[in-house]
Amino acid sequence: MSTPDCLFCRIVAGEIPATVVRETPTTLAFRDIDPKAPVHVLIVPKEHYADVATLAAGDPALAGEVLATAAAVAEDEGLLGDGFRLMFNTGAYGGQEVFHVHAHLLGGAPLGPMLARSVA
Repeated sequence: MSTPDCLFCRIVAGEIPATVVRETPTTLAFRDIDPKAPVHVLIVPKEHYADVATLAAGDPALAGEVLATAAAVAEDEGLLGDGFRLMFNTGAYGGQEVFHVHAHLLGGAPLGPMLARSVA
């Protein structure tokens, strides 16, 4: 199921171009158009879920497929040796901008601390 006004549903449908690095029957991985690291790939399930909590509750197997795709992309991109970050932004406080669950795979250079500043 897709949502017509969802950016990532439109990318999955091929309506909006993307640089795809891996595709499975249930997931799509593509380069971020505004990368925050030398490697910045987004991994999405092809089925629309608003966020990672909704995906985990609604289809745990698909959540696992998203993680498996992320691991395969990390290997393809040569990130396993030095490491990488896999991040899901969820909700307003989490910084989510597109409400179709997606993992950010970041690597290729030291990434620094998790947060740029203290939130306390």
